[in-house]
Amino acid sequence: MANHHPLTLPIGIQSFEKLRKGHYYYVDKTPLIESMAGIGGYYFLSRPRRFGKSLLLDTLRCLFGGHQALFEGLHIHDRWNWQRTHPVIHLSFGSGVMRTREELDRRIRHQLRKERERFTQAISPETDIPGEFSDLLELAHQETGQPVVLLIDEYDKPILDNILEPDRARELREGLKNLYSVIKDADPHLHLALITGVSKFSKVSLFSGLNNLRDITLLPEYSTICGYTDDDIDTVFAPELPGLDREAIRQWYNGYRWGGQKVASVYNPFDALLLLQNREFGPYWFESATPTFLVNLLKERGVFTPELTAWHSRPALLNRFDVDDISTDALLFQTGYLTLKDIHEEVPNRPLYKLGLPNQEVEISLNEALLPALGVSHAVFDDVVIRLPRLLKAADLAGLEAHLKALYAGLPHDWYRNNPIAQYEGHYASVFYSHFAALGVQVTVEDASHHGKVDMTVDFGGHLYLFEFKVVEQLPEGRALEQIKAKGYADKYRATGKPIHLIGVEFSREKRQIVAFDVETA
Repeated sequence: MANHHPLTLPIGIQSFEKLRKGHYYYVDKTPLIESMAGIGGYYFLSRPRRFGKSLLLDTLRCLFGGHQALFEGLHIHDRWNWQRTHPVIHLSFGSGVMRTREELDRRIRHQLRKERERFTQAISPETDIPGEFSDLLELAHQETGQPVVLLIDEYDKPILDNILEPDRARELREGLKNLYSVIKDADPHLHLALITGVSKFSKVSLFSGLNNLRDITLLPEYSTICGYTDDDIDTVFAPELPGLDREAIRQWYNGYRWGGQKVASVYNPFDALLLLQNREFGPYWFESATPTFLVNLLKERGVFTPELTAWHSRPALLNRFDVDDISTDALLFQTGYLTLKDIHEEVPNRPLYKLGLPNQEVEISLNEALLPALGVSHAVFDDVVIRLPRLLKAADLAGLEAHLKALYAGLPHDWYRNNPIAQYEGHYASVFYSHFAALGVQVTVEDASHHGKVDMTVDFGGHLYLFEFKVVEQLPEGRALEQIKAKGYADKYRATGKPIHLIGVEFSREKRQIVAFDVETA
């Protein structure tokens, strides 16, 4: 049911009690946690930063703490046994940055001590961290007569904060493994454990022996446990929508999927809330949550940027994330820059995941962030932002040719010598695609491959531009434009009524410049 009177937007609110008592908007997630909470067990959930994981854990804390009044009007209120409560142990590594094992151990001991003080004033026996953690779980169970609910937030942050320093990251990983190793043998004292974070480290590296840990990250029934659905935006936040372009909201911020095409996609809640507050579109999540190591690793690995629109991966690659083995697939997927578009199963029981950019915010922001790695400086791009839209709106094809030639001429020679991406023919196509995508114009990549070409459609300013991009040895070959016509790319666009411009671009590997820019209006 829609709200008829505006409430307060819950920007940055991670406390369920504060949210419910403070008259904030709230999207009811209790239908999704009801089964998990009632059955108990061991769960793991990976979601990108700023997707509401901390609020989810605090909701569970209040639920098991018996705070019935806070759930008035929510799905679970009349379906929960409020007479039975559980002690809750809540550990979080979300605040601050720890650089050494000593700092991590101090943070762990501090949290264990604070949690212990809620059950007894007796001083904890002097022992190691696993001993103190194990004693705490047993003590909480004994003092209350009910098994413990264990909630661990940002379980991986100490490692991710140091991921560019492998020796330090390994040291912190071992410190966390020392803590998490207790969970396996604490089963008699636990009702529920939920561990959340951004990445999915292997069980061997962090949860050795915890074979009953259920990963719900890609399970359809939990796909919307974090984030807002279209229905949430249209009902819960209905009072905030007048004056905003609803379809633009969807294009900019919707599109995250954990479970394939059959499940609902979700909005990043951080983006949605800041849009409703500021009343203008912006890369709010990208600017606040993008780790520097992401762009650095993509640069080092020479990622072919058109492939970001249609990336294929095996499940094993999405799960391969550790200090010494970070797959590009896992990095982009787990941090939220690629999302699950579809699941194919050409061979029985061997699914293949199709990934892609979730929305316009990520496409614009990620491509803009990668342009310097492709040799396009911020100063050059600032000029592109002014010039290129004018050329496209006016269908100034001679000006467009001059613009593109100037763009490639501006790539520094030192960059070619020093950057490993130069070995890929796809580098030229990456520059071509990314500088369009970073503008926010509608770009469709027809053929994302590593073969030095990109078939790309740009829809902007009332015109359609169909590009075929080829790398040649030195002299123009004239095949790029002919290929566009031979493939009939223009046919599916004729019904739009927009002018269609076919453009064949040929780039000389030796001259590092466009040597053919053939144009025909369909």
